[in-house]
Amino acid sequence: MTKAKVGIIFGGKSAEHEVSLQSAKNIVDAIDKDKYDVVLLGIDKDGKWHLNDQSSYLLNEENPKLIQLNKTNKGVAIVPGEVTDQLVNLSGSEALGQLDVVFPILHGTLGEDGSIQGMLRLANLPFVGTGVLGSAVSMDKDIAKRLLKEAGISVAKSVTLTKNKRDQINYEEVKTKLGLPMFIKPANQGSSVGVSKVRNEQEFNAGINDAFLYDHKLLIEETVIGREVECAVLGNENPIASLPGEILPQTDFYSYESKYIDEKGADLAIPADLTDELTKKVQEAAVEVFQSLNCEGLARVDFFLKDDGELVVNEVNTLPGFTRISMYPKLWDISGISYPELINKLIELAIERHQRDLQLKNAVYED
Repeated sequence: MTKAKVGIIFGGKSAEHEVSLQSAKNIVDAIDKDKYDVVLLGIDKDGKWHLNDQSSYLLNEENPKLIQLNKTNKGVAIVPGEVTDQLVNLSGSEALGQLDVVFPILHGTLGEDGSIQGMLRLANLPFVGTGVLGSAVSMDKDIAKRLLKEAGISVAKSVTLTKNKRDQINYEEVKTKLGLPMFIKPANQGSSVGVSKVRNEQEFNAGINDAFLYDHKLLIEETVIGREVECAVLGNENPIASLPGEILPQTDFYSYESKYIDEKGADLAIPADLTDELTKKVQEAAVEVFQSLNCEGLARVDFFLKDDGELVVNEVNTLPGFTRISMYPKLWDISGISYPELINKLIELAIERHQRDLQLKNAVYED
């Protein structure tokens, strides 16, 4: 049987570079080697692409704080429009062959904001995950909130601030509207990067300054009192939802450290201790959010579950972490889909969508 060639793109220029390295390692370890040939395409923090070898693509791979991409002298590029020789070795302009599908496990900016998805569309390559539009709107928390509110889905109250209007924000007015404590977060980041919990004016100003280091737009959100419940969604036109899980933070909030560095930073209740009725409600809401934001392939939908049973959407992650402590694969494992099966299903969904898109006409007049 001919094995499909899967290009795994990882690393990248975002603040979540190290998370991506961890995710790539877990995918490479779990993927069915009898079914797939893996091509590793590592992107360093300067944006250069490297063709990596499976035996040496990571440095300090067991330490999430020190993990690094092992840079090579094999620069590589994807050539749009080519059918059989999409990969080219930049050092010698040598064609490296064809990819059958791409798994872009790039978290954060340039990875899940539609950028890499647009490039792969131009290259006519099937890829795992949501397309350009769904990726872009889900990544931008401001735009996602607007679309979800339009669909009648509850989101936290918030104020949006752009850098050019930094001097127009008034702490007392925001406090009156949102209350204390409040959260400040970059509009286009994930994994709690640049997020601050604010209890006073000094923390408010510091939080704004910190968030603007990562984006030109930020959100100031109210604190929603409720359980932190997450649900994994899988599929294209007919998505399904996993059993929900619950985050039980052991720190002030579910920070970057808690998610990816400190395994004791949060307890994960998988599955969440919910009634059958609430479980179904979370699953149905997750699918509704997924479809409202034009997601495909996969996403993790995060909610606050209030005491009165109301679900408030916290955020949607279209390329959630695949690290050893990440919720997305853990939720599917407890729901009956193992890690290798999950990877296989995501690849099948990518190819299925690509074949569907190929059926569309791209010309008014036929040659």
